Amino acid sequence: MSLISQLSAEKCNDPEERFTRILQYYLAGWHIKPKGVKKPYNPVLGEFFRCRYDYSDGSQGFYIAEQVSHHPPISAFFYISPANHVSILGELRPKSRFLGNSVSTTMEGENRVTLLGVPDDGEYIITMPNMYARGILFGKMVLELGDTCTAKNEKHGMLCDIEFKTKGFWSGTYNAIAGRIRHNNIDIGELSGRWSHIMEIKSTKTGQKRVLFDAIKDGQNMAPKWVPPEDEQEPNESRRLWQHLTTAIGRKDMQAATDAKSAVEDAQRERRKQLEESGAKHEPRFFVYKNGRWVIKLTVPSDPEEAMTAVRDWIFSTTPPGKTAT
Repeated sequence: MSLISQLSAEKCNDPEERFTRILQYYLAGWHIKPKGVKKPYNPVLGEFFRCRYDYSDGSQGFYIAEQVSHHPPISAFFYISPANHVSILGELRPKSRFLGNSVSTTMEGENRVTLLGVPDDGEYIITMPNMYARGILFGKMVLELGDTCTAKNEKHGMLCDIEFKTKGFWSGTYNAIAGRIRHNNIDIGELSGRWSHIMEIKSTKTGQKRVLFDAIKDGQNMAPKWVPPEDEQEPNESRRLWQHLTTAIGRKDMQAATDAKSAVEDAQRERRKQLEESGAKHEPRFFVYKNGRWVIKLTVPSDPEEAMTAVRDWIFSTTPPGKTAT
C-alpha cells in the first residue's frame, strides 16, 4: 500500500493515527535530495512545472508549481489525488545567505494538507526545515537540513515539533531528527532516527516503537512521474526553459552552463523591465493571492471523478498520454 493511499479517511478513524500518517507522508520525502549544488536553477517569474503521478493501485495524483513573485521570490504549489482524498496547497519563500564556504537557505512558507474525506479535520499545517549547502568552494559538498519545523492540526489539538539536526564539527551524525507529538498538550509519542535512513516513532503510553519510514528499504518505491515532453511544453515550463542549462551540466561544461543560465536570467530582466515601463503587473496563471495566502484558481468538485477531470483539464492543456478524456 502506498503512503498516499494510507491517508484516505476510510482507512483511519483515529485522529492521532491520522496525524501520525501525515507526519509519515511528510517525512518520507526528505531523502529525495540532489547530490550536490553546482549551478542553481533560480526560478523566474511565471515559470511553472506540472506533472502527474501514477500509483500502483490505478489512482493518480496531480501537481502544479508556479513562481508567482520575483521580489520577494515566492513559489506556490498544489498537489491533489482525488481518489485518495488528499490535497496539499502551499508556498515557499526561500531566503539565502552566503556563509563563507557554505550557503544557508531559510525555507519560509508552509504546506497545508487537507484530508478531503474528513473535511471536519480542517488543515494540517506543516512548515519546512532550513537547508545548508556546505563545501561550495572547497572540500566535500554536503547538503543538510537543519533547525525546527512544526506540524499541527488545530481542530484536534495535535502538534509536533520536529528538529532536523546538522552534524557537529567533532561529533554527531548526518540527517538526524528528533521530535515530540502532543495531543492537547499531552505527550503521546517521540520521533527519532535519520531521515535518510530509518525513522521511528515511540508511543509515550506503551513504550512501543514502530518504523515510521525506512528510506533504505522503501526509499526507491516512488510512483512514476509523467511530465509533458519538452517539445510539447510551453516556453516558460521548467524543463523546456532550462533545457540548455541542464544539457550543459550533464556534459560538465560549466562555461556553457553559465551562458545558458545568463540567457534565461537576461530575458527575465528584460521582461520585468517591459512590465515596469508599461505599468503592468504580472498575473500568475494558476494561483491568486487571497486573504493572505496563495490559492489555486480552481474550485475543485467534491466528487472524486469530477475532481480528477477538472484538475487534469486545468493543469494540462491536453489529455496526458494513455488516458482518455471523460
